[in-house]
Amino acid sequence: MYFATAGIEVNPFIPPLVAFVVSFFTSMGGVSGAFLLLPFQVSFLGFTTPSVSATNQLFNIVAIPSGVIRYVREGRMVWPLTFVVIVGTLPGVLIGAIIRVKYLPDPGNFKIFAAVVMLWIGYKLLMGLVGKGNTNDKKEAEKRFQKLLLQYRERTDRDENTSAVQVRTFSMKRIVYEFYGEIYDFSTVGILSLSLVVGVVGGIYGIGGGSIIAPFFVAVFGLPVYTVAGAALMGTFVTSVAGVAFYQIIAPLYPEQVIAPDWGLGFLFGIGGLFGMYFGARCQKFFSASLIKWMLCGVILFTAGKYLCEFFI
Repeated sequence: MYFATAGIEVNPFIPPLVAFVVSFFTSMGGVSGAFLLLPFQVSFLGFTTPSVSATNQLFNIVAIPSGVIRYVREGRMVWPLTFVVIVGTLPGVLIGAIIRVKYLPDPGNFKIFAAVVMLWIGYKLLMGLVGKGNTNDKKEAEKRFQKLLLQYRERTDRDENTSAVQVRTFSMKRIVYEFYGEIYDFSTVGILSLSLVVGVVGGIYGIGGGSIIAPFFVAVFGLPVYTVAGAALMGTFVTSVAGVAFYQIIAPLYPEQVIAPDWGLGFLFGIGGLFGMYFGARCQKFFSASLIKWMLCGVILFTAGKYLCEFFI
């Protein structure tokens, strides 16, 4: 099947199949999988124009709602966190789209930028997994986590409509919520500032920002992956809507470049991601947080390494 905007020919069953597999695993960590689908499109399908960023965000729009709905049903949406993420990332993603079109249209330059972004994400995750710390404290934290996970599984199996997250405080200064006896307290301004930076990077890369902000929530702010996944996905969805609209609007201003999304290819990826995210969100509680983090870290570093090799070799 030929996709005119992308300028590529591919079996129509391949995009949804790849998207399903990728999204099933990445959605457990609050990531849509777009950050892996983009290198697949660039390196394997040969889709290298700026349009690939918009097409990737179109995938987010189609795929993400199923995962978000699942997290809402299981009471794991931290709505104040979601709201702050959206407010911060929206202006950033528009700035990022302009930078992508004006300064990074060349595939080579874009690959090195993407590699640096993914190395940074992978490094933060890796440090959180193997970072130094008191062994006894880590063992105690692991015991608390296992107890929390057991409560979480039992309760969601019994009643999916019972909220697992209880918001205690939401103000311009702090957000505080409880998740099965554990209190999480963090700065609203800190999340807002991070979201703005993530929006710019996500707008350039065409990923909505979820693959950047979710690891930061876990590694820097110390939030449990079971509660940030829904917020990260919801933020990615909203910013992707803005990103696709913006790319489509500015396309006539750059007639020498292919900027608007390939709607057919984007929907095919999105359909696969739609089912992948739903089942990934449904199965998340059966996977340990450490396993999810190691999985994300591995695929991020592998993809970054591949981009660097392609750029320098």
